[in-house]
Amino acid sequence: MPLPNTMTSGSLSHFRFTTPALLALTCLLLFQGCSTPEAVRKDTGLVMLVTGFRFTEGPVADDGDGVYFSDIPNRKVHHWDPVNGLSTLIQDSEGSNGLYFDKAGSLILCQKDGRKVSQRNTKTGAMKVLAETYNGKKFNSPNDLWIDARNGIYFTDPAYGASANTMEQDGMHVYYITPDRKYIIRVADKLGKPNGVIGTPDGKTLYVADTDHQRIYQFNIEEDGMLANKRIFATQGSDGMTLDALGNLYLTSQTVDIYNPEGILINQIEVPEKPANVTFGGLDGKTLFVTARTSVYGIVMGTRGAYRITPENLK
Repeated sequence: MPLPNTMTSGSLSHFRFTTPALLALTCLLLFQGCSTPEAVRKDTGLVMLVTGFRFTEGPVADDGDGVYFSDIPNRKVHHWDPVNGLSTLIQDSEGSNGLYFDKAGSLILCQKDGRKVSQRNTKTGAMKVLAETYNGKKFNSPNDLWIDARNGIYFTDPAYGASANTMEQDGMHVYYITPDRKYIIRVADKLGKPNGVIGTPDGKTLYVADTDHQRIYQFNIEEDGMLANKRIFATQGSDGMTLDALGNLYLTSQTVDIYNPEGILINQIEVPEKPANVTFGGLDGKTLFVTARTSVYGIVMGTRGAYRITPENLK
């Protein structure tokens, strides 16, 4: 970090990351203290960090104050930070959506157009397919993912775009790639359209958003990675999601909706554009990054995120 900027100055002309926005984020990152840790930091407000995209998704924090994210229709993965601005990590991401770093620091991508889950070596940039078929049939359009403490990968496989008319699977399910990357297991079915997914740091609970059923489901995670005890956590849908250190779940619908661990809606963050996904980052782990259609936003929260992903080989 930082990664070299692979875009020319001319190609950046339609993006906006102005000095006032950078200064505003710096002020947010320096702001300390909150009387209600689980509350939205209303006095800092939401800041647009960068704009000019078609559909931003899949945010994952770097090891500083920046964030990586997908621009799905433009088939790119970008990086933004308040010092260096915008750069492009992957020029053709095959319609990547969800992003996550594994334990070795490699970037794992759900690739909608490629109908697969892939791994990008951070040092070399080499791509490797981790999952492309199940029972000899292609996936629909892998969407979002979460990596557990053992380095196993949970991912959702709804059908969007072309895959909605060319489905080879018998439905839309949740899968698990084992830590040794040898097996792909279907761990949840009987869902409408699974979308966002995230698990708790203790590895005991997995949340899955079902946009068709407008439900957030909770599952128990068993020792072998299988899921059990499906139950309703919240009666709304969501695109992406994240957790904070207090166990609050952040959902994306018309707003960013925050639920406590008991499933009670405790706060909402209004965003100028419809949010698609969220993740925590920043050096203190308190910056909530929000991907929302054409832009990426940031807001400092009163609590840290549940995860602080700092892959060693990013530096």
